Amino acid sequence: MRSLPEADPGVPDIRSPLRYLWWNARRQSRALLTGIAFATLWWLGQALVPAVLGKGVDAVRAEDTRALLTWSAILLGLGLVQAFTGIMRHRYAVFNWLSAAYRTVQLTARHAARLGATLPKRLSTGEVVSVGNSDIAHIGSSMDILLRGTGAIVAIVTVTVILISTSLPLGLLVLFGVPVMAVAVGPLLRPLHRRQKRHRDLTGDLSTRSADIVAGLRVLRGIGGEQVFAGRYREESQRVRHAGVGVARVESLLEGAQIVLPGVLIAIVTGVGASFAVADEITPGQLVSFYTYAVFLIGPMRTVTEAADRLTKGHVAARRVVRILSIEPEISGGAGDSPGGVLRDSYSGVTVQPGKLTALAAGTPEEAMAIADRLGRYSEGDVTFGPADLSTLPMDEVRSRILVADNGARLFTGMLRDELDVRGTATAEQLRQALHAACAEDIVEALPEGLDAQVAEAGREFSGGQQQRLRLARALLTDPEVLILVEPTSAVDAHSEARIAERLVKARAGRTTLVCTTSPLVLDRTDQVIFVEDGRVHAEGAHRDLLDSSPAYAATVTRGED
Repeated sequence: MRSLPEADPGVPDIRSPLRYLWWNARRQSRALLTGIAFATLWWLGQALVPAVLGKGVDAVRAEDTRALLTWSAILLGLGLVQAFTGIMRHRYAVFNWLSAAYRTVQLTARHAARLGATLPKRLSTGEVVSVGNSDIAHIGSSMDILLRGTGAIVAIVTVTVILISTSLPLGLLVLFGVPVMAVAVGPLLRPLHRRQKRHRDLTGDLSTRSADIVAGLRVLRGIGGEQVFAGRYREESQRVRHAGVGVARVESLLEGAQIVLPGVLIAIVTGVGASFAVADEITPGQLVSFYTYAVFLIGPMRTVTEAADRLTKGHVAARRVVRILSIEPEISGGAGDSPGGVLRDSYSGVTVQPGKLTALAAGTPEEAMAIADRLGRYSEGDVTFGPADLSTLPMDEVRSRILVADNGARLFTGMLRDELDVRGTATAEQLRQALHAACAEDIVEALPEGLDAQVAEAGREFSGGQQQRLRLARALLTDPEVLILVEPTSAVDAHSEARIAERLVKARAGRTTLVCTTSPLVLDRTDQVIFVEDGRVHAEGAHRDLLDSSPAYAATVTRGED
């Protein structure tokens, strides 16, 4: 079997859950059709066994040794066919399950990267995580069940034809009995669909709640809020439990129907067949075949019921996936180009000169963040980059040339070296220089494995100041054309801050850098300071000159202290 396929380039424009499942099936149509063929042969091999067994019984009754050996050989052949097709059916079932499931992961991950900052504004963390935790399993199962489900339908039709050709009343009994039992479970599917959707929604909300609690556990302990949030989590988990029990109630009825309804059909077919055998209308071998067929039909009928259940779950899961795929990025790019140069935000008047280390001091952190977002094309704004509008440049080019590094960035799980060198191209000397500029050598030296140490989730083994310095080293190592740093030293002590300010000047010499900060230690090292108040440029100049000429600036950077 071939390896799992990569996701198709781009994200399909699909707005319907059924269309998404159909699109997924088309992407793996060859493997799906091959698996259906093996599943059909597997079921047919089982469906022919009762007929061969009945012929063998009649051969024993007629004392025909040659016929008995012939039918025994045919029975052995059917067993070998079942063994081979059963193996291949299962292999293709697993392949189709994995293909559909991980194609969904690839698509959602790719689209999440494309959405960028838009995704957390539109969906909660738990909503997105639940796609990878549970929805992919249901989507994979919906592809898997197509193999056995299609083969089961073919087996039911084959058995019905055999029964009709043997005995018209018994054949018609099975022909009408099977659809009636399939329709009988229909009323259970709609409430199951509705309860599964509610359970899925509550599970996503609970995942979001647990992620928030884990991320903020240190703060909760500091303010004594553990019990409050534990109580809220307990309430939500109970709602999830009750919703899960509601789903289980309907599923238990389906499970019971899968036993009771075929059992009723078996009893009827066996009773009618026995009366025909007593009246010599059918042979004892045919009676054995009819009974065996009635027992055999439990398998394909349960598979058909299971298919309805799994396709329902797949439809619910596909709806959540489509919801993510249907979100469009708030910010889009163009097809233009720019040689670079001055980066200017027309609304605020902030102008970042090329090759200079510029500081942006704002009255509030929110003002500085808003300007940084516009300059980095994370929000709409009238921004020019050299002679071109920033909005006309492709988004990939904007992201590669302009880097906005704020304190919302995270350290991810993995080797520390890989977390710092995200492009995998830095030399050992470049790593050393970046760590030196960010005053982060002591962090690496304290780790037993150094740069080969494993970073835990969100870098929780590091303090806030250590994380900030590592993030700064990562930003410097990326070495973009324009680097925008938002409060890069807010969590470090004054001595480290002074060293970082001095080394930052050397590390970014000759390259365009904007530092959003109100720290006098950093401001005093920059080439130019831009002071923003109420979203507009209020004053520009050197740090010491602005302290004398702008009382508002002095009050902002000294925090009202002498």
